[in-house]
Amino acid sequence: MIVLVLGNGAREHALIWKLSQSPSVTELFAAPGNAGTAIHATNLPLVDILNPSQVVQAARQCRADVVFVGSEAPLEAGVVDALQAAGISAIGPDQHRAQLESSKVFSKEFMVRNRLPTAEAREFTDYQAFEGYVTQLFERARTPSQAHAPSGEFKLVIKKSGLAQGKGVLEASSADEALSFGKSILASDALLVEEYLTGFEISVFVLSDGKDWVVLPPTADFKKAGEGDTGPNTGGMGAICPVPLVTPPLWQKVLSEVVEPTMSALTRDNLNFCGILFIGLMMTAQGPKILEFNTRFGDPETQALLPLIESDFGELVQALAQGRLAGHAWKVSDHKSLGIVIAAPGYPASYPKNLPVAALPSLPPATHVFHATTTRLNDQLVTQGGRCFTAVATAPTWEAAYDKARGAARGVQFPGAWIRTDIGEKFFI
Repeated sequence: MIVLVLGNGAREHALIWKLSQSPSVTELFAAPGNAGTAIHATNLPLVDILNPSQVVQAARQCRADVVFVGSEAPLEAGVVDALQAAGISAIGPDQHRAQLESSKVFSKEFMVRNRLPTAEAREFTDYQAFEGYVTQLFERARTPSQAHAPSGEFKLVIKKSGLAQGKGVLEASSADEALSFGKSILASDALLVEEYLTGFEISVFVLSDGKDWVVLPPTADFKKAGEGDTGPNTGGMGAICPVPLVTPPLWQKVLSEVVEPTMSALTRDNLNFCGILFIGLMMTAQGPKILEFNTRFGDPETQALLPLIESDFGELVQALAQGRLAGHAWKVSDHKSLGIVIAAPGYPASYPKNLPVAALPSLPPATHVFHATTTRLNDQLVTQGGRCFTAVATAPTWEAAYDKARGAARGVQFPGAWIRTDIGEKFFI
């Protein structure tokens, strides 16, 4: 099987690395790829993965049996529609079904219509209406007699409807903060105002061939830039798999109250697809509630998850693409996996590019460093993005996984490189 993977992040490097271990995969291509994917695959750096015709042409030229869409933007651009029209198998939804991720409004309407557990929300396209609603909610919250007012600080969640690389969400503690953020969104997009949920977040990945599906172990990512989950949102500064707080009974609750009803609803609404449904959940005192859907693997969760899959990942991808997932055997390690993102100075705000990478670490067993948007200029490895690498380690214990991952992350050296040093601690310390 020849596989073309679309993307250039650490997620795509992890996918390429995992596929390279499969005897069923004879050749690998990455478009555009990065310096890490080049170790295992042929990069196609000139392919514009947001251009459906270019992707189809590239798939034909490399004789790809399957195109695995790693990131969300090509899905919104209609790349899978073009591949399907050309008779090329793809892992990922068409443009219409990709709205489960690319439109928060579309996604929320799906949840509400199918009575899936989620936060209460209202959609806005007009600033004046949005301003009135937000102002009223914060004024009510300041009135002690209001029964709905929480005992702690009142917050609202403001969400950009369209794609925003994980940074289109604000947890607002004041009306001014919410209004400023919302005004910037409404200049070009719709938004949702959601109730603020408390608990802990997990990411659930469902692999579907369009009819049958399997669920991978729960993961958790760490979105905030600062230690102790403080500071601005990022695309994710690290991840763990599995999640210690998700006990077998709680996992069964997730499956019965969220996953099974969601997959049934997708089928009922003709929205099921061949690919990965990522369900972001808040585990609240009232039970699991859906925060969002994504229609591809998450980053950095994928980097922590894939090293635990002991089955032939190439065969799993082939089963997905061929619609024969039912009865497919797969196995996951019982070890712990922890990933730490190494970021460029300034991220998630503006950051420099083309920083020379002075050193990468010598890696002990079961430890990996996945590249994100790296490239080579005059034979010098350089950074190109805000999140530059993910160091991942697996081990029988959380302490061992953390120590190995942190050691690998510290061994990645470029000017201004930084990490969060507390990834996973809130779950296992």
